[in-house]
Parts: sequence; structure tokens; C-alpha cells
Amino acid sequence: MRIPLTLFLFFAMITCSCLSSHAQNEVRKDTNNNESLYRPIIHFSPKKGWMNDPNGMFFQNGVYHLYYQFYPNATVWGPMHWGHATSKDLIHWEHKPIAIYPDSLGLIFSGSAVVDKYNTSGLGTLKNPPIISIFTQHSMEGEKAGKNNFQNQSIAYSNDGGNTWKMYPGNPVIKNPGINDFRDPKVIWHEPTKHWIMALAVKNKVSLYSSENLKDWNFESDFGELLGNHEGVWECPDLFSLPYNGKTYWVLSVSVNPGGPNKGSATQYFVGDFDGHKFSTSSSKTKWVDYGADNYAGVTWYNTGNRKIAIGWMSNWLYAQQVPTDKWRSAMTIARELNLQEVGEEMYLTSMPVKELKFYKSNYLSEGPITQNLPYEINIQGSNINSFTLTLNNEEGESLDFGFDQSTNQYFIDRSFAGVHSFHKDFAALHSAPRISTKSNFSFKVLIDKTSIEIFSDNGLTVMTDIFFPTSPYNNIAIQSQSEEIRKNIKISSLLAK
Repeated sequence: MRIPLTLFLFFAMITCSCLSSHAQNEVRKDTNNNESLYRPIIHFSPKKGWMNDPNGMFFQNGVYHLYYQFYPNATVWGPMHWGHATSKDLIHWEHKPIAIYPDSLGLIFSGSAVVDKYNTSGLGTLKNPPIISIFTQHSMEGEKAGKNNFQNQSIAYSNDGGNTWKMYPGNPVIKNPGINDFRDPKVIWHEPTKHWIMALAVKNKVSLYSSENLKDWNFESDFGELLGNHEGVWECPDLFSLPYNGKTYWVLSVSVNPGGPNKGSATQYFVGDFDGHKFSTSSSKTKWVDYGADNYAGVTWYNTGNRKIAIGWMSNWLYAQQVPTDKWRSAMTIARELNLQEVGEEMYLTSMPVKELKFYKSNYLSEGPITQNLPYEINIQGSNINSFTLTLNNEEGESLDFGFDQSTNQYFIDRSFAGVHSFHKDFAALHSAPRISTKSNFSFKVLIDKTSIEIFSDNGLTVMTDIFFPTSPYNNIAIQSQSEEIRKNIKISSLLAK
């Protein structure tokens, strides 16, 4: 997917005249250098240990709470806890103590949290509404014993705004009926029926439950057994509403592993209706939240009003436990605002970086060297889309290509030569995504952090997220295109975490 070189625009000086051997891609830095080279600046990562799915996210009193799957004692998956971080702007995060520890009922797997403002649970007061977290407890002993009911749903409550938690003594609140994969509860308040609604991943479908008090749950319906991608197990569902042209639509997202459009894990979604009991959709098309390799298990924050804000785990189960970081593993995507867009007869979910990111834009980068390993944003807009390739490279001869191929009508990221990749045979690859928009005009926004690229095309209709691991910072940006308009309309801004 290379484009003939006709026009070049350099935003840094080329510092070497030829590519060095790709064997240099496998050079490993020492621990301190890895920390400096790979630790992201505008993306959340744990101080140490292993992290995967985002969990229990809610907003209250101007603070965004992010919990996450966490194992503090190694950089590979282990007995799951809930880690905790907070932010006032979704960009800068403050690490908090571990929130929830495993207990006699099992490990603390993925789940969600809600602000129980009516105190329906009776675990707080109307004056001081409790925060209720709902999660799967996974019994390792039950799994090892060959039982089929080792995953159950439990709750914990907080009376201090989510800082400390107490386990509900009546756990589990939903007992497993005998299904191996029975997990990842995502709970919302459904105002029309005055009920809590839970979306639960059950093997190859999503089961919906309802409750008046977050403690006693009734089964409502199943969705998805014959729809969507079923190459892997379904996980981490989310159910939420979005307006479009005066009408309310419902979106049900669910992650699948494996089965993603570019191998491994990814998140699909369905747009339809929800009546308080059953979710339905008229579309049979499989749609992806993100076509890149590295956005999984994404869910939305609770209690954000008219905004629907989501974040995902920026990795892939194919190689997440082998990536070349030493003290910690994994980061989260940038927080993204979700909306809907109609194309033809299909309704699509769009996602764009949250508006708070604009406060981190600094100086415009024009011609000259990139002297610091800082994150930056690239924007291209035009009235007619044509093929173009952007290339990042460094002094080691490593390069990351991304752009649009008009002949296939696809956006792409090529990390085949982007840096260290021997940890997994499928990491070095070309990833592609269809252009969903049918308009001639286009927009192309890219966020680059130390080890990640996130592309938001056509106002978020086609999104791609990939990670990469160069052995030294990329210090050159170049664009190739036959379009004078594309070449002239590129803007690059540095993003500084303040």
C-alpha cells in the first residue's frame, strides 16, 4: 500500500541517508530507557504491574473515576484487583490506592459502577448517595475443580465518593446458573421504567437483567446469539442511548476475543431500540468501534449527562503479556466522545477525542527537527479525498506509515518496520479499515504518543488505534501525496501534559 513519491513535505530533518538493518528493530533498551521511551504522556498507564480492562467508571463532583483490571505483583495477568485513578480533565490522571481486593468469593473481574442517587440500594442516604460497583467474582478454585458456575456477580459500596469500598454481605447478587462465561456486568439507570438495567456477557450473547435496588435482579432477555461476530467469546458489554436528529437510539457494544478485523481482540456494536426489557436492531451488519488492533473492552462513564464518554484498553490479547515494557504493561486509549451518524440506510457510532484535549495543544510544528519525544496531533482536511501516506521515522531506520489508499477506499496503519516486534509473530503488520463516509470531503485527525497512534477519520466514522515500540524516538515526519490540497492542509500541533 505504498504511494508513488510525487510531493514531499518535511516537518523535520532527515538525519540519515539510508535505512539501517531491520535487525536493529530488535535492540532492547535497559529498564530506565524503556521507562522513558515507552511511558505515554497523555494516556493513562499504571505505575507498575499489569493492567487490562477499564472498569467501574463514573463522574461525580467534577471528578472522573477510572477503575481497571490490575495485578500489582507482576507485569503479566494474575489475580485481579481493581486499580483506581482519578482525573478532572480526562487527560491528567492521579494514581489512587487499590480499590477492591479479591476475597473468599473470588477474584475481582470486570464490571461497572453507578451513583445511586435515590439510594435504591439502602446502602447510603439520600443526602449522601452511595456509589455501587457491580463486578464479576471469579473463583479460581471452582474453575480448577471443573465446575461451570465459578463466575458470579457481586456488588460493593462506597460512602466516600469511590475512594474506599465495602463488600456487600449478601454477595453474590446474581448466581451463575451453570455457564462458564458469565461476566462483566455493565449497569445503567433506565429512567422510563425506573429500573436498573444490567448488560451481562454470557458466552456468545448479552443477557439483560433488571433491578429496583441493585441487589435483587430479574432476567429480562437475551440478544445477539445470531448477530455480529462470534469468532471468540463475548465480553465487556455496554448499553447506552444517543440522540440523532431528534430521535433517541440505543447502542449495545460488546467486545470479542478473538475475531477482530485486524486479528485478536476488538469491540463491535449494534444500533437499535431498547424498551426497558429487550434490545433489538434492524441491521445485520457487523460494525466495529475501532478497526485498529489495540482498542479493547471499551465502556462508557456513568453520570456524564448528555455526553457519552468512553475509554478502552490499548492493547490486544494476542501479545499484551509480551510487549517490551519492564515495570508496567498496557495503557488506556485517549478518552473519546461518542455520537451517531447516518450513512445511507445505516446508523454508525462515531468517536472523537474528548474536547478537553484542546487545552493541551501547544505550538504549531512547522519545518524543523522534532527535538523532544512529545505527543502531537496531526490534522488534515480537504474537499476531495485522495491517496496519501504519512511516515514517521527515526535514526534507527524504523518507520510507521499511515494514511488513505484511494484504490481500495481504506485507511491504513503499517507498523511492519515500526520498531521492536519479535515478541509476537503477528505484531509487525499492515492494518486496514474501510472508509465508511461516502462524501468527497474528509477530515483526518491523528494522535501520536510515544508508543501509540490513534486515527479519527471523517469526524470519527472510521477509527484506528495501534501501538508500536521504536528503539529511539521518531524524529521525522513526511507526507506523500499527489494532491496539492492534502499537502497544503496538514497541521501539526504538539500536545503537552500540563
